Amino acid sequence: MESVMDIIYNILPLALMGAIVVFVIKRLEHKYKQGTLGKKKSKSAQRLLDNFIPLGMLFGCNVGILISLFFNVSLLSTVSFGAGIGYLFGYFAYEMYSKKEESHE
Repeated sequence: MESVMDIIYNILPLALMGAIVVFVIKRLEHKYKQGTLGKKKSKSAQRLLDNFIPLGMLFGCNVGILISLFFNVSLLSTVSFGAGIGYLFGYFAYEMYSKKEESHE
């Protein structure tokens, strides 16, 4: 019974984060096919928009490492959860920023 729980604890982060990644990729693919991906006029704003998802993943990994330092949780699990949740938050930030109007000076 203990080996079954070990397998569940090791597979659960992979399955949950895989579901998040598939969700985000399918949403972005749908937006690409409709031609509604976020576009900004300035290069710096477009670079920021394009980097929200990878930056979210990096931030999530860092949070996962910090959580595993302070709590008795596996580093592999916390980094996996952190990266997946950061990926999702990066996608939400991408969506919000792509809809935000640029200020005209």
